[in-house]
Amino acid sequence: MDYNPATDIMEVEYPDLHDYLLSEIKRSIDILLDTVNHYDVKRLLLDSTRTIISVGDKESREIATYLAAGLTKTRVQKVARVQSPSATVENTAQHNIRHISVSQKLPFELQNFSSKALALEWLGGKS
Repeated sequence: MDYNPATDIMEVEYPDLHDYLLSEIKRSIDILLDTVNHYDVKRLLLDSTRTIISVGDKESREIATYLAAGLTKTRVQKVARVQSPSATVENTAQHNIRHISVSQKLPFELQNFSSKALALEWLGGKS
């Protein structure tokens, strides 16, 4: 987790999803959400480029939904997600994003990017 107060952008690596880590991942998300609230972060970059998923769709969706629900309770305005080079990870992520978009009203903009540079450029633009 890295926060730059000058740009108000927090960068976070999306966690690896393994069965034995699910409770720890939720605890990490809670820490992330506390930090986002504490610093009143408005722009968040989720880097999925090194994410490994070894859980089923249900567990993956549960973690993504937990994160999205938590972010709706913050003042985040923009979330940029840097895509994984893994087609499997990306397919799972896209299904999760569609599920979240249908099941929750997100009060922030959410965009996917193929590179960190493009994501940071979008996050740094005017809201």
